[in-house]
Formats: sequence, structure tokens, C-alpha cells
Amino acid sequence: MNYYNAFIRLAPDSVATHSAVPPARGEKRTIPVIEYELLAAKPYFYTQEELQFAVHVEREGIKPAQLKTKRRELWAEFFGKPRACLRCSSLPKKYGWGLHFDEKGRIGLIAVESAAYKKFSGSKSLKVVPAMNSKRA
Repeated sequence: MNYYNAFIRLAPDSVATHSAVPPARGEKRTIPVIEYELLAAKPYFYTQEELQFAVHVEREGIKPAQLKTKRRELWAEFFGKPRACLRCSSLPKKYGWGLHFDEKGRIGLIAVESAAYKKFSGSKSLKVVPAMNSKRA
């Protein structure tokens, strides 16, 4: 389920011209906010599966002690159902962030206005795929 040596560029229907931090809405942090915070704090630390699981743990309020003792069970339960890949994330669909996956599948945030975004978008050595469109055709 993880990507390796890949780049998810902005969705074809994205209107983002600059990267932006996803805004908080209400009391509960949204998935894009948590994804952004985790990836910004630890570039090239998470794989897609690790990031999705970390977001789940955060949103469900799973305590560190419970995570330590039941990590395998919680992981198996979470991935027991099909999960959308990060091409569906709001980061590349709406907020102007490309997602670069290194050879170990770890993710780095790449701002659309950066030279790195242009480099990765045109790379022949990476699998370059667009994020999913926000609107159905």
C-alpha cells in the first residue's frame, strides 16, 4: 500500500498556487491538519501506512499506554478495511502540497511553489501521479 520512489503532485483540478497550512475547524483537529503537522514535524519519517495509522490514533484519542500494549491489534483492525491512498489527501488536492516518497517509502512535504516541486514533477526516476480530483467528472 505504500509508495516508493514516487511523487504525488497536485490534483488536476486544484486551484492552489502556493502551499498553505490546513486551517483548524472547531475543536477536533481535522485529518489534513494532523497529516500536515505530522509530516512537517518529521519529514521523511512516516510511510503512507504509518501516517494513516498515526492520524487514526490521534483522532481516536488512543492513549500511549494502550498503543504500546495493543499496537498490532489496533493496526490489524485499522487496516482490516480498505483505506484510500494519499492521492485522496487534501494536502495535494486543496492545500498546495506535493508528497514525495523516498526509496524507503517515507514521505516529505513539497510546496507547490518550490524548485523541488518542479524537479519532482518532471522527474523520470520517480513514479509521478496526480492527486485525485476534488470534483467528480
